[in-house]
Amino acid sequence: MALTRIKSPIKVKGDDSKENLGLVHVYTGDGKGKTSASLGLALRAVGNNLSVHMIQFLKSGFTGELYSSKKLGFIIEQFGVDALKEKQKHLQEFSDKTGRFVFQPDIKEKDAAMEGWEHAKKVVKSGEYDVVILDEINCVLEKGLIPLEEVLEIAKNHGKVELILTGRDAPKELMEIADYVSVVNRVKHPWQKGIVARRGIEY
Repeated sequence: MALTRIKSPIKVKGDDSKENLGLVHVYTGDGKGKTSASLGLALRAVGNNLSVHMIQFLKSGFTGELYSSKKLGFIIEQFGVDALKEKQKHLQEFSDKTGRFVFQPDIKEKDAAMEGWEHAKKVVKSGEYDVVILDEINCVLEKGLIPLEEVLEIAKNHGKVELILTGRDAPKELMEIADYVSVVNRVKHPWQKGIVARRGIEY
């Protein structure tokens, strides 16, 4: 797409009202940046006094955003199976901060994903939050761990909540009803050169 060259001032009026919130965003693709994009949106929303709640599916373990979100005043909850085990131990913070991550077999994540989804529905319907981020939900859907029909229903009927769904392999049905769809393509990634995930950049 060609760059638009501006020859004279263009005034664009923004919309400061919460009344027009309620659009659906999908960030998908095999490149890095989907969760990062949603966190960038959260940063902007909090700066404009919007309330934000992020639910992370399939994820367990220490990541920097768990701590920055507390400083900024928004909620992140993990619903990976290992994160739920930590919750059952009544730990306030994930105990392993070494940068080691275990990806459990899909069958082990199914119950945790369903628990996360049931919680997500309550959060969306509560009316307490302006922005709700369902991180890695596209992956959960691709694995068949939660019902696509239920997610589509929430995406169609979620009131004034700005809804963000991240993760690779977003189903086409979800992309069709979304208002924003961004596909992050991987052109290059350090993992291809054997560079492991780095604190503060990948986690």
